[in-house]
Amino acid sequence: MGMTMGEKILARASGKDLVKPGEIITAKVDLCMSNDGTTHLNIDIFENQLKAEKVFNPKKVIFIVDHNVPSESAKTAQVHKKMRIFAQKHDIPFYEGTGVCHQIMIEDFVVPGQLVIAADSHTCSYGGLGAFGTGVGCTDFTSVMNTGEIWLMVPETLKFEIEGSFKAGVYARDLILKIIGDIGANGANYRIMEFGGPAVKKFTVDDRVVLCNMAVEAGAKTGLVEPDQIAIDYVEARGRHDMNLFTSDEDAVYEKTYQYNLDELEPMIAIPHCVDDVVGVTQIGEVKIDQGFIGSCNNGRIEELRAAAQILQGKKIDPYVKLLISPASKAVFLEALAEGLIDIFVESGAMVLNPNCSVCWGSCQGVIGEGETLISTGTRNFKGRAGHPNSSVYLASAATVAASALTGKITDPRGFVV
Repeated sequence: MGMTMGEKILARASGKDLVKPGEIITAKVDLCMSNDGTTHLNIDIFENQLKAEKVFNPKKVIFIVDHNVPSESAKTAQVHKKMRIFAQKHDIPFYEGTGVCHQIMIEDFVVPGQLVIAADSHTCSYGGLGAFGTGVGCTDFTSVMNTGEIWLMVPETLKFEIEGSFKAGVYARDLILKIIGDIGANGANYRIMEFGGPAVKKFTVDDRVVLCNMAVEAGAKTGLVEPDQIAIDYVEARGRHDMNLFTSDEDAVYEKTYQYNLDELEPMIAIPHCVDDVVGVTQIGEVKIDQGFIGSCNNGRIEELRAAAQILQGKKIDPYVKLLISPASKAVFLEALAEGLIDIFVESGAMVLNPNCSVCWGSCQGVIGEGETLISTGTRNFKGRAGHPNSSVYLASAATVAASALTGKITDPRGFVV
């Protein structure tokens, strides 16, 4: 019996020739990352409970400040200070003000075939490069930081075969929202979501990351796309060459296979307060908005910014709507600046923010008030996610957010693109 690519990654990490779903393994971790959401707790456990003296490998532990940056309170500043001191003491890579943690990891560290553990649920993003990334809690992460190992149960794999081509105004973001809406927030619990088919083979790395990033919103352990020349070129262009190009065997066993045709897809909207409550934009009716947000680890990369700029160019956002845009990283920000996208955003009336989690996190920037409505490219729309408990968050693509900011209500972007 053959193995899926996810099983092959876990087999390599555990030193086995073969692993099967349901098997418990002890695996060696290639990289581990923590951000300012919980790192202060990890440090406390590491120093006061484990009483550990060193991390397992300073080159494989990464700290990234991205959730509340710059700090909005003295309490947050103390968290950042604690991270900074610990990183310096243990000589580990430390990033602050350079972008969202997952984008930094994809740009600077991850390669195909790795097992990456991080203290953040959207670590599954790394599947866009063919790496097995998964999020864990503080106790598990602190143990990994100390030992470089973790125990895992090998998941079953769900296969998503994608064909066809996106029509103008429809994007990878719409596809993953459609999938989550179809299978439900528990539809992939502790499964691997493997995305493939002729359409995915043509997807850019940005598109692949979009799919894998939100796999956790369907309960998945991770999302994966088989690495190919597109992934290889992305990694090698950033100076990384040591990788394992695992692909699924022809006789690999999948728990279930789903089929999707992009020709039939329209812009999708997740309505409050559940990520899997998804409808097409043509079914949404008239929903007025107070704020739009473009950014996050799901939809803040250069391709999403280009899509938004195409719609906003030469136009003005509704005077009673705020549009906040946060590029996913400093590198993305600089690329958008060089292409003139930032000029377009500012001239349209949008506010361009520093690269960070920003409005998606709902803690330090663009917090919405009671009764207000946000349309966002963030990852979640739970009650109170972006501010007041009695506010509403709709999830959509960058193009849909941009179009909606122009009209003051949730709007089909297809009327704004060629």
